[in-house]
Amino acid sequence: MAKIPEKPEYIFQEFTSDFRAVFGPDLISIILYGSGARNDYVPGKSDINFLIVLSEQGIDNLGRVFGVLPKWRKRRVALPLVMTKAFINSSLDCYPVEFLNMKRCYVLVFGEDVFKDLVFDKSALRLQVERELKGKLLLLRTRYLETEGKGRRVEDLIKESITAFIAVFNALLYLRDTEVPLRRGEVVKAVAKAFAVETGTLLRCVDIKEGRSRLAASEAEDVFQGYAKELVQLTDLVDKIKV
Repeated sequence: MAKIPEKPEYIFQEFTSDFRAVFGPDLISIILYGSGARNDYVPGKSDINFLIVLSEQGIDNLGRVFGVLPKWRKRRVALPLVMTKAFINSSLDCYPVEFLNMKRCYVLVFGEDVFKDLVFDKSALRLQVERELKGKLLLLRTRYLETEGKGRRVEDLIKESITAFIAVFNALLYLRDTEVPLRRGEVVKAVAKAFAVETGTLLRCVDIKEGRSRLAASEAEDVFQGYAKELVQLTDLVDKIKV
C-alpha cells in the first residue's frame, strides 16, 4: 500500500526527480499550493496540490507524464495544474482571484519562482470578486434546495461551500490593501473589520467546516439563511467598491 506522506515536503525530492526525468529541460517550475503550503495539511484527508510550469514544447507533450501519475495519486497527490509562463501572465486579468490565492501562500519546490513578480490589476480583481460571489451564492441556494432542509445535508453543504467563499474573501481584503491572514476564521474577522459587516454566521460556518461545531437539525434553516444573508451583504458592498 502506498504511504501517505506526513508532510508534503517529505515527497518534494522524489516528486521533483520523477518530473525532471519525464520533462527534462522543459520543466520550468514545481510549486506547492493549497493546504500543504498553508500548514493546515491533514495526512490522509488533504490532497497535496502542485502547479507544474512547462515550456511550450513540454506542454505540447503532456502524455509523457502518464506513467508517473498513478503512483502519486495513490499518495494523495492531486492531479497537478499544468501551465506555461505565457499562460499565467496572459491570464491574470481573467483569473486574478485564483492566482492571487496561489501567490498568497505557496512553496517553490523546484526551478523558477514564476509567482514572485506577479502584479494584479484591481479593476479586474474587483470584477471577478463580484462575479464569483454572485455565482457562488446562486449555486449555494440551488444546492440548498437539494438538501430538502435536512440538517446533515445542510451541514455538508456548508462544509463544501465555505472554503470557496474564503478564497474570494482573500481577494476582497487585497482590494482594501488589508493583510490577508492564513486561517479561515481570521480571514472572516478581517473582512468584518475592513467592511464593517456582520459575519457571525460565517464564523459559525467556519467552525462547522473545521469540526469545532455541529449543526442541529432544528437550526439548519436559520443558519443557512444567516449564511446567505451575510453573503448578500458582502456582494452588495462589492458593487460599491471603487478602484
